[in-house]
Amino acid sequence: MGDQEDDDMQVTGDGERLVVHVGGEMDLDRAPILRNALHTAITRPDGPAEIVVDMADLFFCDSAGLNALIQARHTAQEHGKQLILRAPQRQFLRLLDITGADTLFTITDT
Repeated sequence: MGDQEDDDMQVTGDGERLVVHVGGEMDLDRAPILRNALHTAITRPDGPAEIVVDMADLFFCDSAGLNALIQARHTAQEHGKQLILRAPQRQFLRLLDITGADTLFTITDT
């Protein structure tokens, strides 16, 4: 399959943190793109210790997207980095609550 581009996903950084902006829907079709983007961001040898997933524009996420985030959290821990979820929408917060995954992530509003 190789690298895939996604108009609703961008990676930016300022040296102290890397921000993965995710928008639209995160489902079975798009979850591998998120998984790859996060894995690359987390495992960069010279990368920052903080990876922020900006979810302000993500209006739907299913279990495949949640699984990609849980895997990324695990990878971040293995590499001594922190994964932070920024501004998740109500639907995603409900998904975290229903699955019991709400305690796994650091969540910020900004």
